[in-house]
Amino acid sequence: MSVAYLLLTYLFAAIPFGLILTTVWGNDVDLRMAGSGNIGTTNVARVFGWRIAGATLLLDMSKGLLPVLLAPFFGLDGMFWATVVALTAFLGHCYPVYLEFRGGKGVATGAGGMLGIAPIPTAIAAGIWGLILAISGRGSVASLVATIGLVVACVLLNRPALTATLFLAVGITLTHTPNIRRLLRGEEHEVVRPVRLGKPGSNELTAEEALSQGPGGGASGDW
Repeated sequence: MSVAYLLLTYLFAAIPFGLILTTVWGNDVDLRMAGSGNIGTTNVARVFGWRIAGATLLLDMSKGLLPVLLAPFFGLDGMFWATVVALTAFLGHCYPVYLEFRGGKGVATGAGGMLGIAPIPTAIAAGIWGLILAISGRGSVASLVATIGLVVACVLLNRPALTATLFLAVGITLTHTPNIRRLLRGEEHEVVRPVRLGKPGSNELTAEEALSQGPGGGASGDW
């Protein structure tokens, strides 16, 4: 039962909702060939706007949340199994069998899994993500800082969830390695206009610039 449930979790989490939504409502633009080429929420927002990106975010979060919540009904109870299920969903999103194992960064799916395991620390991390995104304009920076915030929040508020959080933090760091390199080189583009005390941003990424980028991008991290 446990192996079958984990396999179903992987197959569910591997569904590329961002690609599906943008294929249906994206005016024949292939998400994998636009912006950074990633199938996650950030790239959807960059190329198609936040309406489709919002739906992508919720669906990608469900890929982590639903398997964790349903696991006890299939005999996979306790923190150990919750952790294994959440990480399986994370891997399914990042390495989907349907797309030759080339998926998203795993932030939204990981957040969904952690929401089922540690709701309050995850809500705090989500608030940090929104704040940092508004300040920096860069999804990768927001994701990495929010991940650190989640670890700290679990240390303070939910120690049993710390193991799952640390595994997830390592995974998110690894999927964001190219973004970290671009940040160190000062080449990471903004996804949204950052807060500048009422002053317009000088290096905001335009739609034309985003669409002209190849899959390697030079663009910020995607979910």
